[in-house]
Amino acid sequence: MKDLKKASRHADRKRSTAAAPRVTIAEVDEGRAGQRIDNFLLRELKGVPRTHVYRLLRSGEVRVNSGRVDATYRLQAGDKVRIPPVRMAAPKVAPARRPDPGFPIVYEDDALLVIDKPTGIAVHGGSGISFGAIEQLRAARPDNRFLELVHRLDKETSGLLMLAKKRSALTRLHAAMRDGEIHKAYYAMVKGIWRNSSRNISLPLHKYLTTEGERRVRIDKSSGVAARTRFELVQPAGPYTLLRAILDTGRTHQIRVHLAHLGYPILGDDKYGDYELNRQLSKSGLKRMFLHAAELRLRHPLSGEPLELAAPLPAELASFLALNSEENAAAV
Repeated sequence: MKDLKKASRHADRKRSTAAAPRVTIAEVDEGRAGQRIDNFLLRELKGVPRTHVYRLLRSGEVRVNSGRVDATYRLQAGDKVRIPPVRMAAPKVAPARRPDPGFPIVYEDDALLVIDKPTGIAVHGGSGISFGAIEQLRAARPDNRFLELVHRLDKETSGLLMLAKKRSALTRLHAAMRDGEIHKAYYAMVKGIWRNSSRNISLPLHKYLTTEGERRVRIDKSSGVAARTRFELVQPAGPYTLLRAILDTGRTHQIRVHLAHLGYPILGDDKYGDYELNRQLSKSGLKRMFLHAAELRLRHPLSGEPLELAAPLPAELASFLALNSEENAAAV
């Protein structure tokens, strides 16, 4: 009888030991290098409350290369992270892979993804939008451990959008943008007849919130941030003009505010445009803003090879341009 009880206790201890969480050592690869240790742990310890993760860091139970670190430490490739045993809730069933959103892919390799974003799609969730382009792509590509926006486009703007598939690519692309090494050009159709073949605009921009809490931008020479755009005449189109806008800086709503300030609002712009004209255009078929991110020139963030990428005008914009160009030719 004693032997039976002893064997039972031994089996219970064995089962308890097998079920108990263990210390794990996670080695940081290049794809996860550069992120803060707290964010790394929150991903590794899914289901553990944020407060408990910070308690583990403060207590020193988490170690990097056998040493204590605080929550702001940024991981390096090759770092070995000691993750202490933590009891977590039973894992939830992984959500099913969502269908691919079908964004046209202009370029992709193991470091960089460039899509042709449709109009009406926000680049990320927020402000009442739960599922933007980045969330849709992450849900459709669960095997991509890293996928981050390199820059942003307005919801109403279509065209080339860059995403990094490695943190090293993201940091180098951000540096290239700060140094003005990435060429970005847009097509915009504006109200009125543009007379200059080329014009450089330097007008500072200030972001603010309306009384309704909506984000807006205005020209403000006293408190604005420097913003520079070069506009090139592409072609007249009836009472409108197609312009090519080349960004020297990349401020929020930069092209839209610069053009509106000059008296050439973008067709279909519901924030800075001609509201009565927009209403008429919507009835005649143009139901969106005529702004399209058409060109990107850059060096590949890892290989350094030059890349020249382009996205043609969407069908609805090309049709509107063709219709008004024919009217312009008939008038001549």
